[in-house]
Amino acid sequence: MATSVQPAGADSDDKTRGRKLLLLDGHSMAFRAFYALPAEKFTVAGGDQSTNAVYGFTSMLANVVRDEAPTHLAVCFDVSRSALRRTALYPEYKAQRAAAPDQFRGQIDLIAELMEALRVPVFRKEGAEADDLIATLATQAAAEGYEVAIVTGDRDALQLVTDRVTVLYPKKGVGDLTRFTPEAVEEKYALTPQQYPDFAALRGDPSDNLPSVPGVGEKTAAKWIREYGSLEALLAAVDEVKGKVGESLRANVEAVRLNRELTELDRGVELDRGPGDLVRVDGDAEAVDRLFETLQFRVLRPRVGEVFGLTAGAAEGAAVVAPTDQSVDIVGQRLATGQVAGWLAEHAAGTEPLGVALRGSWGRGTGDVTALALAAAGGPAAWLNPTELDPADENALRAWLGDADRPKVLHDAKGPLLALDARGLELKGLAGDTALAGYLVNPGQRGVELADLARRFLHRELGAAEEPSGQLSLDSLAEEADGARAADQLMAEARAILDLGAVLVAKLAEIGEDRLLAEVELPLVGLLARMERRGIAADRDYLGELEGMFAADVKHAIEEAHSAVGTQFNLGSPKQLQEVLFDQLALPTKGIKKTKTGYTTDADALQSLVEKASTDQQRAALAAILRHRDVSRLRSTVEGLIKTVGEDGRIHSTFNQMIAATGRLSSTDPNLQNIPVRTDEGRRIRKAFVAGPGYDSLLTADYSQIEMRVMAHLSGDEALIEAFNSGEDLHSSVAARVFGVSPKQVTPELRRRVKAVSYGLAYGQSAYGLANGLGISNAEATKIMEDYFARFGGVRDYLHQVVDEARRTGYTETLLGRRRYFPDLTSTNVPRRQMAERMALNAPIQGSAADIIKVAMLRVEAALAAAELKSRLLLQVHDELVLELVDAEREQVERLVRAEMAGAYELRVPLDVSVGVGGDWRSAGH
Repeated sequence: MATSVQPAGADSDDKTRGRKLLLLDGHSMAFRAFYALPAEKFTVAGGDQSTNAVYGFTSMLANVVRDEAPTHLAVCFDVSRSALRRTALYPEYKAQRAAAPDQFRGQIDLIAELMEALRVPVFRKEGAEADDLIATLATQAAAEGYEVAIVTGDRDALQLVTDRVTVLYPKKGVGDLTRFTPEAVEEKYALTPQQYPDFAALRGDPSDNLPSVPGVGEKTAAKWIREYGSLEALLAAVDEVKGKVGESLRANVEAVRLNRELTELDRGVELDRGPGDLVRVDGDAEAVDRLFETLQFRVLRPRVGEVFGLTAGAAEGAAVVAPTDQSVDIVGQRLATGQVAGWLAEHAAGTEPLGVALRGSWGRGTGDVTALALAAAGGPAAWLNPTELDPADENALRAWLGDADRPKVLHDAKGPLLALDARGLELKGLAGDTALAGYLVNPGQRGVELADLARRFLHRELGAAEEPSGQLSLDSLAEEADGARAADQLMAEARAILDLGAVLVAKLAEIGEDRLLAEVELPLVGLLARMERRGIAADRDYLGELEGMFAADVKHAIEEAHSAVGTQFNLGSPKQLQEVLFDQLALPTKGIKKTKTGYTTDADALQSLVEKASTDQQRAALAAILRHRDVSRLRSTVEGLIKTVGEDGRIHSTFNQMIAATGRLSSTDPNLQNIPVRTDEGRRIRKAFVAGPGYDSLLTADYSQIEMRVMAHLSGDEALIEAFNSGEDLHSSVAARVFGVSPKQVTPELRRRVKAVSYGLAYGQSAYGLANGLGISNAEATKIMEDYFARFGGVRDYLHQVVDEARRTGYTETLLGRRRYFPDLTSTNVPRRQMAERMALNAPIQGSAADIIKVAMLRVEAALAAAELKSRLLLQVHDELVLELVDAEREQVERLVRAEMAGAYELRVPLDVSVGVGGDWRSAGH
């Protein structure tokens, strides 16, 4: 988001001379950033907290500080509108302004928190607006000989412009700033900066609810001020002003005088600091890194770091960090053909781990490696091109890589495993993965880039690679491998991986997660790589038929919508949909979120409108629009599947260990966990996945009600444990207890409500969320939850305990010790604190369920190998495993899968496993 400062009117020579103060209007620029960037694309924590204003403001701040190079800096914020001097004078001041959008709330506090981390002085004062604080500081600074630049979206600041004070005003968003000097103000308005507030008093200001003089536009107002010189002179001669505009002015003299008083900025606010106290200093790298991890602003870090002097931050657990310098001399060599075997014999023959870094491409179950770097514990490093090895070198490399007794440490190893395997090089002895270890240390961060981890834990800056690892084309890789700089870079990465591996393992040992890494996450890397290589067979012809069917459904839904509304419109256009729903169909807007472009038409809004529809036309139109969305999504899913079927007739999805903070696996390219299973159309898509050549059927196995079983175990609630152990239907048994009836008297509706409560609690759902989910009132939902807790007091006590303990320690833990951190549990920002409480409620339950299915996968894979069976594990989707089965092994595999999954962890209630077999994924369901 580049910020360019352009001259408006006369050229401005803005060379830095001596002291220069840069002042920013925090609220003004935050609002502009909020509307410049889509809120839905800048969120954290599952979308509960928008960050678009924070991101835009931070990007703008970094760019304008870089461009203006101030010696002094401050940001000013508004406080409370009710306590303003202007509100006391004019109660209607800004009264027309609606409350800040829900998505904006909390972002000012985040910006202020970031300013503290960057050590940028912040001004807030009860009774004063940000522009008054700016006016005071600018006036003081100019009087002391400073140059002053003001960044604001409030044009009232133009009255401050002098030879020493410049205003940078955003033309659009926050990325295009116009520089207003005295000459530029005169060119724009044909007025001096001192005359601007007189002009503004006549013009009025709708944004501040200041009325204009009826019939008097900007041209007339400016002409009067030029002609009379000032507003006071104009009003002194008001009887001379001719025509209807003169009559209008005379009728509104008092309003104009009030406007003028309100427009005048206060340059004498009493402040606790002056310009001399605002010297720029380097930011707090640790604090910025922590906040950027929370906000998921990884891309901004280098730019902000350069501008605010953020050197590599100190690592958490600094006592275990040995290297403290920012650069490490690499003793390394580029190995030519014939030198690899000798280097390995000299430096890689022992049991000390080596760091391994690769350049290559990988994905969809395969890949290639075109450069490899090794760093030995004693210090030397080497670079080699695996495509240019002689037989002796290739055999030596293959033997070393395949030796499980020769430990290797990699970064995000699964892709490199695929790339090496495609070249016939199997890697065994994976002793560490710095990406996985970094993820476990802080699972809430988005991305675990090697450079970020090295900066944080090693105090070391790694030069940026020309392209991210795993994303290069083969041509660019070949060129890179020819350069000494690229070889040095890769050897530096191998050294950082080796050093970082030791630091992170020590950190994990401190917090009790080293076994989770060694016994679950690291072994899972190899298993997931094998699953990606195997893929799953897909019936391409059937997928083509399905795509055609959904395309016809899409067309039919469009026709139905057009027929219901009585006009043609684009169902994919939010703007046209807004016009149809709220203008033509006159559907009520109460309770519908308002965005920059109008009322939202997202899925939640459409569902709420269904309940509010009062005519057959409204109901028919909404039904068609919703149907169109459903079948469009299904068609898109099928189109994506067709594109990913490989030449081998199989789909090779990529499994991700480091996306979900709870520890759950996810899949991409394609996302097989996104295929709906509760609808007939979704199950039709599953029918496309079949057993491939050499296999006879698919076997599916999943855990029944695993989250509820984990909750029973963690809470120790005897009633819930008894409900599981009774052998009756769980939800019917629970419903009977909650509603005080016998299990036979539990109706489907009562069962549905209790099931929603049970799973809602496991996901941190509130009474409001339950009410929305069940379509009942808040009061009814609250009563159901109260009745539930009355019968299952252990669950209530456990949920309170989880949040209280997490607030004390800062984190939650799963059954296997996986931590998730919640710093916002002590936040003074209420929405952020409540969001953290909801996440803390479900983290131990979801995280434990994720740990158990991972252990089950490893046990099933090991048991299949030990029994030397051909049947194999292909997919993991939520709590379900999918295997490709040889019919002759069916009974043995089924027994094996049930036993290994049930034995993955010993809970206070049994782990119940359901198994199904069929020729395709749908028929194998159960």
